[in-house]
Amino acid sequence: MKGAYKNLLDAFLKVLQEGGPAELYRGLTPSIIGVIPYAATNYFAYNSLRKAYKKVFNREEIGNTATLFIGSAAGAISSSATFPLEVARKHMQVDALNGRHYKNLLHAVSSILEKEGVPGLYSGLGPNCIKLVPAAGISFMCYEACKNILAKEEDDP
Repeated sequence: MKGAYKNLLDAFLKVLQEGGPAELYRGLTPSIIGVIPYAATNYFAYNSLRKAYKKVFNREEIGNTATLFIGSAAGAISSSATFPLEVARKHMQVDALNGRHYKNLLHAVSSILEKEGVPGLYSGLGPNCIKLVPAAGISFMCYEACKNILAKEEDDP
């Protein structure tokens, strides 16, 4: 498979020629099925943790450092909750390169469970969290900082 394409444009054109426009979107459904639950649980966890923080510490405002940790915790929670979907999606991609195909995402999850058990659905969670948890914290910290800047500008006459 190495060297199958010269560059991105070459890959785009060959995929388009061989499979038509629909081939460019193959694999989109499993990606969306993974992204939507991740985003939903990420924001739910973030908002829930913010509310809990305010209640426990009796604070109305949350500083950048606390926001960083709350966002990181939300990232860890959402990544852990939705990681089996990510593992199944990656199995689908790799197995497609090897000539094997899963019928759908559910078939991939059930096959992984059958072959590797529950631990197979969480294989690679640690390295994923090392990457994702800080990124989620930084993302939420930047979001809150930008929101505060825009709110202050809105209040200025």
